[in-house]
Amino acid sequence: MKFAHVLTCFAIALGLCNAASAETARVPVVAAENFYGDVIRQLGGDRVQVTSILSNPDEDPHLFEASPKTARALQHAALVVYNGADYDPWMDKLLAASKSNDKRTVIVAAKLVGKKSGDNPHLWYDPATMPAVAQAVSAYLASADPLHKSDYDARLATFLASLKPIDATVAQLKARYKGVPVTATEPVFGYMADAIGFEMRNQRFQLASMNDTEPSPADIAAFEKDLRERRVHVLIYNSQATGALTKRLLSVAQDAHVPSISVTETLPAKKTYQQWMQSQLDALAGALQGWQR
Repeated sequence: MKFAHVLTCFAIALGLCNAASAETARVPVVAAENFYGDVIRQLGGDRVQVTSILSNPDEDPHLFEASPKTARALQHAALVVYNGADYDPWMDKLLAASKSNDKRTVIVAAKLVGKKSGDNPHLWYDPATMPAVAQAVSAYLASADPLHKSDYDARLATFLASLKPIDATVAQLKARYKGVPVTATEPVFGYMADAIGFEMRNQRFQLASMNDTEPSPADIAAFEKDLRERRVHVLIYNSQATGALTKRLLSVAQDAHVPSISVTETLPAKKTYQQWMQSQLDALAGALQGWQR
C-alpha cells in the first residue's frame, strides 16, 4: 500500500510538473527584422521567445547574407514574421529550403497591407503597417495559446493605444507642413513622408540609391541644385547607408543651411518601435521649426 501510495503521489507530482512546463513554455518566433521582433515581444511578453535576424543598426541591411545559424532558427520557429515586398528575399529562400513544418505560421507584412514586389518595401514607416502586423500576430498567439487569450487581447489593446501619440504627431506635422518640399537620399522614410503630405523631390535619385545603381549625372545635379538654392526645407538620409555620394550631399546641405535628419532601417538598441518612430518625427519637427509658410 505504501509503494502504491508513493507511485500515486509521484504521478500527481509529474502531472503538476508537466502542467507547469506547459504554463511556462514559450512560443518560438523568428522575425526577419528587429522592429517586428520588438512588437512581437510587446504582444507576447514572457510567453514568446523571439529571435530577430536583422538587428544591427550600424550595418547596412542590404548587405545582409543569411547564414546556417539563421536557417537553424527557422527550423524551430512556430511563427515567422517578415517584411516581404522584396526587402528580405532571403527569407523566401530559407523558408523554401527548410524542413517542412505544417505547424509553422508565416506572417508577411507586405501581404497584410497589399504591397508587392516593386513597391517601396520600407513598410514599417507606413502608419498602417504595424497595427495590421500586431493584429495578425496577436490572433496567432491567442489561437496557439488560448489559455492566455485575455492577456494577448489586453497587450494588443495596449500596443494599439501606444501608437496614438505617433499618429497625433503625424497629424500635427501634416496640418503645418503639408505640401512643403523635402528631399531624401533613399525612400526609407517615404511612407511617413506621404502620410505627412510632403512634396518629395528627387525620387529618381532615391530609387537608384535603393536599387544599388548609380544615379544619373542629371539627377545628381538636380539634387544638389535643390540643396544649394534651398528649394527643399529638409534632407532626410539613411544613416545606415552613407556612401561617398550621401556624404557629399550632406556637405552641400550643410553649406546651404538646409537641415538634415537621420533615419534608420533597423531599430536602434534599447528603443521600442514606438520610441524609434517618435524620436525621428520629433527630430523632423525640430528641423522644420524655422520654416514659414
